[in-house]
Amino acid sequence: MATDRQAKVLNAIVQDYVRTGEPVGSRAVVERHHLGVSPATVRSDMVSLEEAGLIHQPHTSAGRVPTDAGYRQFVDQIASLKPLSRAERTAIKRMLFEAVDLDEVITRAAALLSSLTNQVAMVQYPSLRRTALRHIELVPLTDTRALVVIITNAGRVEQRMVSFPSALTEEDLVALRRVLNTELEELQLAGLPDALGRVEDGLPEELKPAARLVVQVVEETLRNEAEERVVVAGTANLTRYTIDFDNSVFPILDAIEEQVVLLRILAHQEDGLHVGIGRENSSDALSETSVVSTNYVGADQQTLARLGIIGPTRMDYTANMSSVYAVAKYLSDILAAN
Repeated sequence: MATDRQAKVLNAIVQDYVRTGEPVGSRAVVERHHLGVSPATVRSDMVSLEEAGLIHQPHTSAGRVPTDAGYRQFVDQIASLKPLSRAERTAIKRMLFEAVDLDEVITRAAALLSSLTNQVAMVQYPSLRRTALRHIELVPLTDTRALVVIITNAGRVEQRMVSFPSALTEEDLVALRRVLNTELEELQLAGLPDALGRVEDGLPEELKPAARLVVQVVEETLRNEAEERVVVAGTANLTRYTIDFDNSVFPILDAIEEQVVLLRILAHQEDGLHVGIGRENSSDALSETSVVSTNYVGADQQTLARLGIIGPTRMDYTANMSSVYAVAKYLSDILAAN
């Protein structure tokens, strides 16, 4: 950016274009944003901004609109996020903390994020490959069968039946559960095979076959249920913005329906708040959209997955970034509390 004034002119163009959807002229910038300069000076700055590729003139005698590079310049200079209103914060807390299980938490988070932003919202499920074990419970059914309840640090609960080669007393199950939780707690899927030896070392010989069976069941469960998936809400919101897309909105809708496309986009982003604008996104179908996303964490502050929104490049970045960040923060809080 050549001058601070040109930065202010660019910000004014972005803000007005986001609000009105109409190309912004020099006189409108002067009247609405009180930059203390004449329209002729603003026109000169617009020429410089256009030469820098930050704005363009859609047709002769029209005002200017931001390019993807202009939006990027605008987003990069946002110093702080706009705080949500008290009503918005209350709504987020009430909606998320009333959920009864992980499935409902994720579904509610997606619906809430879509409602706050009027964009397409996506929330990635915590992967069982990335989450850690919090607790294993053994519920006796008969003297040779038990229900294995697997609880992760993301609040995810899986249940599997196991049949033991010989009868076990309630005291046996208590001893087995104690050692399993001592050695397997906080471990991820990759760490389970190495932990089996420590589990067996802590048990009498007659309980070692049962321990091997339970660890095997836990491994198989985590491996089989580890498929990545994304919950999407508010797809219909895209139809509000058909004027913002040069091409049809349908390829964008098709891409959003493809889980692999959304997972690829989220996987290519590092922890923290990220804004992908236009062709910065990894999918050609989303080259006319912007993706705002961030990670959410579990009780140990380790990243569980990501959430975010998809919408046209002409979006209110400041407000949407704040909403994405806030929902991720509350989602992290509720998962840490479970």
